[in-house]
Amino acid sequence: MRIVVGRGSCGNAAGASDVFAAFVAAGFAPAITGCVGACYLEPIVDIYYDSGAKKRFVRVDEKGTDEIIKHLKGEENHVVDYTIGDNDAKILLEQKRVALVNCGVINPEDINEYIAKNGYEAIKAIVAGRTPEEVIEEVKVSGLAGRGGAGFPTWFKWNAARQNAADKKYIICNADEGDPGAFMDRAIIEGDPHAIIEGMMIAGFAIGSDEGIVYVRAEYPLAITRLEIALEQARSGGYLGKNLFGTDWSFDIRIKAGAGAFVCGEETALIASLEGERGMPRLKPPFPAQKGYKGKPSNINNVETLANVPWILRNGGCAFAAMGTENSKGTKVFALAGKINNGGLVEVPMGATLNDVIFGLGGGIKDGKAFKAVQMGGPSGGCIPAELGDTIIDYKSLAETGAIMGSGGMVVMDEHTCMVGLAKFFLEFTCKESCGKCTHCRIGTKRMLEILERITNGEGRDGDIELLEELSGAIKEGSLCALGQTAPNPVLTTLKYFRNEYIDHIKHKKCTAKSCRPLLTFSIKEDMCTGCNLCGKHCPVSGIKGDLWHVHSVENSSCIACGKCTHSCPFGAIVVE
Repeated sequence: MRIVVGRGSCGNAAGASDVFAAFVAAGFAPAITGCVGACYLEPIVDIYYDSGAKKRFVRVDEKGTDEIIKHLKGEENHVVDYTIGDNDAKILLEQKRVALVNCGVINPEDINEYIAKNGYEAIKAIVAGRTPEEVIEEVKVSGLAGRGGAGFPTWFKWNAARQNAADKKYIICNADEGDPGAFMDRAIIEGDPHAIIEGMMIAGFAIGSDEGIVYVRAEYPLAITRLEIALEQARSGGYLGKNLFGTDWSFDIRIKAGAGAFVCGEETALIASLEGERGMPRLKPPFPAQKGYKGKPSNINNVETLANVPWILRNGGCAFAAMGTENSKGTKVFALAGKINNGGLVEVPMGATLNDVIFGLGGGIKDGKAFKAVQMGGPSGGCIPAELGDTIIDYKSLAETGAIMGSGGMVVMDEHTCMVGLAKFFLEFTCKESCGKCTHCRIGTKRMLEILERITNGEGRDGDIELLEELSGAIKEGSLCALGQTAPNPVLTTLKYFRNEYIDHIKHKKCTAKSCRPLLTFSIKEDMCTGCNLCGKHCPVSGIKGDLWHVHSVENSSCIACGKCTHSCPFGAIVVE
């Protein structure tokens, strides 16, 4: 019998550390694994019985741990209360997993479990009998495109670096995942670090490199720790180092912990940071494949892209290309966040629709609210309204909506989300994260943010919408890198699909989503108020007046629109407009 506790960052945050410790205290020797993707079910415990059967227990709290321990000892228990439901189990089974194939399955701190899943077989077969050109051709056949956001053909980047002769070349893994609501790369490293190592080795062999660097943000301490363990195990096992597999090819990998600047997700800014300089984009050409890290040909791929590579080389490019659409091959991992029931990671073939993911795998909107929109591509992406929910997930279709695939973040919004406020949130992020090199980005995003702040404070003016559109065009044209070029996208897409909300804010001083506090007014329905004074007791500014058991009223001059009266009234007498 084997006990496995999900101990990714999400599992630990939900209490998996205590669950693990309780099993140890009870005399068991539990193993760990990464996140299986169902973050909303954490903590998760899997029991593998000697008979070959498996049971999964979810949302395991202190009581649940006690019940599982009783079950394992043959005592009376109520583990059925913690057994995964049929629908949740079905959601996991319905996914097609390539990048996430080992996440939540193997122990990320044990190289033998990766090897048992055919790990490192691809690189050994390549070194033993394939040429770099054959490897690049296999990746070309697969149709694998960069999963970091741009969707650039992976084989093309590898081939460009291969063709540039140099005494030294570098493979760089971009693990600087900075989009709000995105956590795919972190989960992959935490759950299957050896897949990244093998993917980098294959890429290194293809371009003629002997050194790899993983650039990972320091805010991912667990991912860094597990990657360090994996690297040491790979070296000890003869998978990294000098003269690998009895040949003259050598390859090793080191880690660089970045400071967490969003702009360092851009490859030339990342290279500058690696070189010890301030992370600021450079003009291209020359491209990194020509002149990258330390002036040498360098190939940069993100975590998810590299995680697909071992699978492709083991199963063949045609098998990967058989999934997806004509222009977008394979699968894609998405991070579901926001107002959605099943928050976490899902992996689906390209070609599924937004509704398939949000209402199928994602379980729909929380609290039965109406689906309003989904933000795709993070601060660089855009908002797609509910009426476009049947949009196919591929690079072309999403671009046609004004959004982008991005790295795979999906922030779902319900009817109570203010789209002007949402645009302000993302502009605030990009404004802070701008490196400041380009005037249009540095100053333009600040001016746009100021306008949005005025609008959401009820101080919008005629012409603000047109000014936002004018500034957006100028920032897109005048910015050097993708951060500035895409920064206006959240504003432009919300203006495109939710222009009426901007008009309501500016002309009518109303927030239709009832979200912008400066625009809200509170009142009490006389026919529903019992005079119980619960609302008054919860008001932090004593803004509700009235004698006990008589109708109360709100003094809007002192009201700070905190909403505590609304939540405290058991009769629904408080009206928000």
